[in-house]
Amino acid sequence: MADNTELASKDKLVSDMKVVIADAEEMLRVTANQAGEKAVELRARITERLRDAKVRIQDAEAAIVDKTKAAARATDDFVHDHPWQAVGVAAAVGLALGVLIGRR
Repeated sequence: MADNTELASKDKLVSDMKVVIADAEEMLRVTANQAGEKAVELRARITERLRDAKVRIQDAEAAIVDKTKAAARATDDFVHDHPWQAVGVAAAVGLALGVLIGRR
């Protein structure tokens, strides 16, 4: 359960960072015609940092995909090794959800 929460927060972080990078790139495009040595230097630094951030995000995204695939394989293996236990757990969860929904 903690792994699922961790994966969800990493996935949210990746999507949030993609938005921030897109906004920063847009800001760079809008201010491209601004003159001045400091503006040019600042744009160069921001461009370099955005490139680095994109690489780190791609790495994090790949790690999330790998962990998700590993969890899916483990679940599939468990269901194949213990089919009746999986059916029992699914029935119990379905019953609990039915009771909760029926109370409304």
